[in-house]
Amino acid sequence: MLKLYDTGVYYLNGELFTDPQAVQVKTGTLPDQAECAKNTMAYGILKAHNHGSDMEHMNLKFDSMTSHDITYVGIIQTARASGMKQFPLPYVLTNCHNSLCAVGGTINEDDHKFALSAAKKYGGIYVPTNMAVIHSYNREMMSGCGRMILGSDSHTRYGALGTMAVGEGGGELAKQLLGRTYDFARPGVIAIYLTGEPKPGIGPHDVALSICGAVYANGYVKNKVMEFVGPGIQKLPMEFRNAIDVMTTETTCWSSIWETDEKTEEYFAIHGRPEAYKKLAPNGVAYYDGCVYIDLSTVESTIAMPMHPSYTYTIHELQQNAGDILREIEKNANEQIAKTAHMDLVSKLRSDGNIYVDQGLVAGCSGGTFDNLTACADVLRGRSTGNGAFTMSVYPGSMPAYLELTKNGCLADLASAGVIIRECFCGPCFGAGDTPANGEFSVRHTTRNFPNREGSKPGEGQMSAVALMDARSIAATAANGGRLTAATDLMDVEYRAPKYFFDGSVYEKRVFNGWGKAELDAELRFGPNIKDWPEMPALTDDLLVKVCSYITDPVTTTDELIPSGETSSYRSNPERLSGFALSRKDPEYVGRSKVLRQTERDRRAGKGLSDEVKAVYAALTRAGVKNDPENTDIGSTIFANMPGDGSAREQAASCQRVMGGSANFAKQYATKRYRSNCINWGMTPFLVENPEIFQLGDYIFVPGVRQAVLENKEKFSAYVVKPDGTVKEFPVSTGTLTETERQIIVDGCLINYYRKH
Repeated sequence: MLKLYDTGVYYLNGELFTDPQAVQVKTGTLPDQAECAKNTMAYGILKAHNHGSDMEHMNLKFDSMTSHDITYVGIIQTARASGMKQFPLPYVLTNCHNSLCAVGGTINEDDHKFALSAAKKYGGIYVPTNMAVIHSYNREMMSGCGRMILGSDSHTRYGALGTMAVGEGGGELAKQLLGRTYDFARPGVIAIYLTGEPKPGIGPHDVALSICGAVYANGYVKNKVMEFVGPGIQKLPMEFRNAIDVMTTETTCWSSIWETDEKTEEYFAIHGRPEAYKKLAPNGVAYYDGCVYIDLSTVESTIAMPMHPSYTYTIHELQQNAGDILREIEKNANEQIAKTAHMDLVSKLRSDGNIYVDQGLVAGCSGGTFDNLTACADVLRGRSTGNGAFTMSVYPGSMPAYLELTKNGCLADLASAGVIIRECFCGPCFGAGDTPANGEFSVRHTTRNFPNREGSKPGEGQMSAVALMDARSIAATAANGGRLTAATDLMDVEYRAPKYFFDGSVYEKRVFNGWGKAELDAELRFGPNIKDWPEMPALTDDLLVKVCSYITDPVTTTDELIPSGETSSYRSNPERLSGFALSRKDPEYVGRSKVLRQTERDRRAGKGLSDEVKAVYAALTRAGVKNDPENTDIGSTIFANMPGDGSAREQAASCQRVMGGSANFAKQYATKRYRSNCINWGMTPFLVENPEIFQLGDYIFVPGVRQAVLENKEKFSAYVVKPDGTVKEFPVSTGTLTETERQIIVDGCLINYYRKH
């Protein structure tokens, strides 16, 4: 049973109440809702990290930060350009994304050497290639009850270990490196109430996907904190909790936190950090803005079909209605992706009524945990994955886990069954490892199955499909040669749950820990692909932009704004990377935007305006709209209904900016972090209620935009100029902006802001 409450709830000593009178019967006092909201775990942790006087508009500083090798170069370059001298807090630099160095020549490894030199110069922590995936290392070595961690990966989630963690774009990390704060209105808090105990064969992905399916589309937890409470927590091992927790990102929540107990305490003791534990629980009567009630004993083996973690069915539901569901998913996918490729799912349903898949993967921060891989070994021990087309690979999350799986024989059991053992690598989550063949269907215990996350390129006629499943059901499917199988249908499996022994010497021998020991005279090591950020212009009084992409999908992911996979190698080179912007969603965008970028460069160089732009200004003048062509920034823009779901990668915004982008127009922004990325790169995040008034190729003129941003006007006027010279007025807004955000936008970007202030 999974239920969403349509009201707020009170929580006391493991019980839920919707009626405050019932709380009064228990306590003798009628609860005050506002005061009880301060009794959540989230409120206490946020208050301890708030460096401002106002808890409604917080100014947070974090205990540590973390980035991987797709994001850390840009962040350090931003902070350097803004005046950073050394890292003011522990900063973990992991190498788990760009660790395959075949694409782009030496440039991936050049980035790694840059990071090592930065860790030495500025006092950071460097985790070498394939030593651990980013979140495994931070769970093992950096988490702690009551702490807060900021990461430049969207799956920065350590709530099950009592740590509120937030995934953000690089600009927010650069602010922390400069001693500034993370400014954020206090979020709502939703209780995730767990009761019961999972059945044998049910794993963390079954629970996590069930939650995603229930809360994603309706925005139930969007930009809120998910606070896990209830007696069911005690029935879950720590790695089970960790693997649920990391998937909270897929709900669009802001962060997460769990009650802690003796199992949490044991986790820290095993990892040699007993001081990191303390008991966390709501303080007395706690009030929550909503509640997701989950009876763990009712959770079934679950699958998330292409192309989102929220497209969930139980495996039995899928099997019973296979033809209808496969046709519907295939139809929706083919409407979403480029028309040059075709997703084929219906052919996976064979004449015997069974669904067959081509590949199984268990990997990364969600799948590659010790418990998941021992469970896979339990399912496959003495069995075979077969010698047909089906293949299976596993990627342990860290070398200490890899070492223990070697010692206890689980890796041998997996290898003996035909499973390929890979390195500690995040690649399968974003299309850089075990890419399926065209037309194949892969089931994965990873975090995402967004379009092209498996590595296909629809624009070149390459299309495969990914569904998400728990490791146990993937192993069961492997045991049946690729026939889709729920783990609960295998009745002869004994889940042994071997004890975990952590050997920290693996890290002691290889990880460079320079925290508190900055060598300020050390030189940074640059590779030929590591380039500085280009100069970004300040916002002029008025703004003229051309709509260079118009996306009507309900939601646009960051992967569609800047593809993952092969682009990763160029993320230290802003100009080269920007050439990939929207390349899979709208291949013509870059060419269109480059024209506007050159138009603005010509204007600033005194070369005059193009005939097209002159005609736009002439139309505005005829319509009586005052304009000043010589002092108006010209740029490109995109429209999307709800852009920015998914990854925290700032490049989704910065690539548009480098390519000449000056703004985004949207009905709403999918995540706080994407909107922040737009702001930090000087792109005004416009909101528009009726986007039908403009279309691809139209110009939009926003007079007085600089003043409107500085004053944070609720609404102001913009004008669309059609190719035939028609001019129409329409209202826009920017939503609520903090004082700092306003100044960053008008200064042109975060780097400019810090140089100026």
